[in-house]
Amino acid sequence: MKTPLTRVRLSGLPLDTDARLGRFGHARPCPGYEGLRGLDAGEWAGRTLDEVAAEDPAALQAWMTDPGYAPPGGESVDALIARVGAELAALPAGTHRMTVERAVVRAAVVYALELPAPVFWRLDVRPESVTTLTGRSGRWNLLVGGPKDADED
Repeated sequence: MKTPLTRVRLSGLPLDTDARLGRFGHARPCPGYEGLRGLDAGEWAGRTLDEVAAEDPAALQAWMTDPGYAPPGGESVDALIARVGAELAALPAGTHRMTVERAVVRAAVVYALELPAPVFWRLDVRPESVTTLTGRSGRWNLLVGGPKDADED
């Protein structure tokens, strides 16, 4: 007898004005899935990479190279991966569809495939794309290349 399957379809948000300007987000919530809210950028929220780099280039460099570094008042990539992973691990069997920030998709893939945290920065997620993870017995798989409109239930 097969163990129950959990399917997670993560849809990326469209680019809004702030994202187009390269601004740090404000940890956008994911209704019904608290652990899948966006990355908490702390004091950097609403600012551009250029603004942060001009004020504190060492801090920005540390954040982008050390997964354990957190921006002032924010969370680290390690913390994001752990939070997203805990939410995924707690999902009941069945299909779950959620719309999330691209950082959450990156964190989910890193967690699901047990990749080293620095890989987070090497994953590109297109706006409005769909990433599907399937899990069974504590093991996750990544579906690559599924069409956006497909219903894989």
